[in-house]
Amino acid sequence: YIIPVMPIIQAAIKDLRKSRKHREVNKAAKNKLKDSIKEIKRLITDGKRDEASKKLSEVVSIIDKAVKNNLLHRNNAAHKKSALARLLAAK
Repeated sequence: YIIPVMPIIQAAIKDLRKSRKHREVNKAAKNKLKDSIKEIKRLITDGKRDEASKKLSEVVSIIDKAVKNNLLHRNNAAHKKSALARLLAAK
């Protein structure tokens, strides 16, 4: 186990500060993505197809933004989008 040590070099201190900020931003974006996917799945299982179909375009937009910001791989995003569309079409 390595004890985390505060860096001494000024550039390393700035790097640490930046990485912490980026981590928080990425974490918030991923949580938003996960929550929106859970919400659309809940709408589909509750039988609210019209609400779910409206929400689908918003979720697809969120997924595409996650790809743009390197939070998801494009193939993973395509998989998620098609799975949601299939789920909506099946119910």
